[in-house]
Amino acid sequence: MNFSDERHFSSYFIIIAVLVITGLVLWNTSLFMQRLKDDERTKIQIWAQSQKALNSEQSDDYLELSIVIGATNKSIPIIITDSNGNFIRDSLGKPDHSYFQNIATNVLDSESKLKSFLKKLKSENKPIKLDLKETEQYIYYGNSDILNKLKYYPMTIAIIIFLLIGVIYFFFTTSKASEQNKLWAGMAKETAHQIGTPLSSLVGWNEILKAENVDPDYIKEIDKDIERLKVITERFSKIGSIPNLEELDIVKETQNAYTYLQSRSSKLINFSLDLPDKPISVSLNSQLYGWTIENLVKNAIDAMRGKGDLKIDLTDDAKRVFIRIKDTGKGIPKSKFTKIFEPGYTSKSRGWGLGLSLAKRIIEEYHLGKIKVLKSDIGKGTTFQITLRKSGVTI
Repeated sequence: MNFSDERHFSSYFIIIAVLVITGLVLWNTSLFMQRLKDDERTKIQIWAQSQKALNSEQSDDYLELSIVIGATNKSIPIIITDSNGNFIRDSLGKPDHSYFQNIATNVLDSESKLKSFLKKLKSENKPIKLDLKETEQYIYYGNSDILNKLKYYPMTIAIIIFLLIGVIYFFFTTSKASEQNKLWAGMAKETAHQIGTPLSSLVGWNEILKAENVDPDYIKEIDKDIERLKVITERFSKIGSIPNLEELDIVKETQNAYTYLQSRSSKLINFSLDLPDKPISVSLNSQLYGWTIENLVKNAIDAMRGKGDLKIDLTDDAKRVFIRIKDTGKGIPKSKFTKIFEPGYTSKSRGWGLGLSLAKRIIEEYHLGKIKVLKSDIGKGTTFQITLRKSGVTI
């Protein structure tokens, strides 16, 4: 399992933990609310029995029953209706307020509001039938204030849990990113240091060869390789710190990268270059930009297995420059368009999976540009696109 897989596994574990914890909270809250709802129904049944006894001729203690009725319910809204579910009215034909309990004054003052409120109560709980001496009535009741407030409790807890997990996950990812950055910087600086020592020795030996009158063509090739090693050393030293950007002609820089790569690649690769005739100024670090193009081209050559067509073209608009590298390789599945830029991801049996992640870091972090897979068709090829701002332009 590589680093990318481990990171995804950690992400999935956190998501599953969030869902499990939230599910447990919601389940326990649901049980608690159901129990509270059952308790409230029991209260209403006691209240109903008290009402029935109060209207019975066998009632021996009117005062005691009145106390029971008043003490049983102080928060649950109640409307008592006739056997048809309609309001019980007074001598004036208005809803009799003595059959209402714990109803807001503004609702009592309007019969239309009372009807809407009764409809709401009917939807909340099953009514309790009240058998009296000569008739029957129905007690409709709603949820108490505490039960209504508890409805929002699971949502509140879930939000708190998600926020807490979000903070933990953010801390985890940022600390990991910081750790990776330190590792990148340390490895880059150490690589530059390790290359620098034998490079200095090679320069000295080359001077000795020159003094020994060795064939100048050999010396010339050695000089090229020494210069190449110097460039590589500079690249790694710049990755380990924030590089300096200069106002450079990106057309010329792309041409230089293309010429170098073409001369050192297989003759089975058909290179083509399409550049504008005008210079275009961009804030660049020459070594790092060249390294990015090199990584993308090498990635394309690997995708084509050393044989195929590779095209580099550069276009621009009023604010931006677009560099595209197109190959005729095996292509990339759409689901991998983002994943291929992650450190450690590689489709090859041998490889560190750092080339494209380095390219992304160089373009997006150091040059504030964008790099992406513009298009890819399985078995036909892939097009990468780099987008950079022109000098003096704010997007």
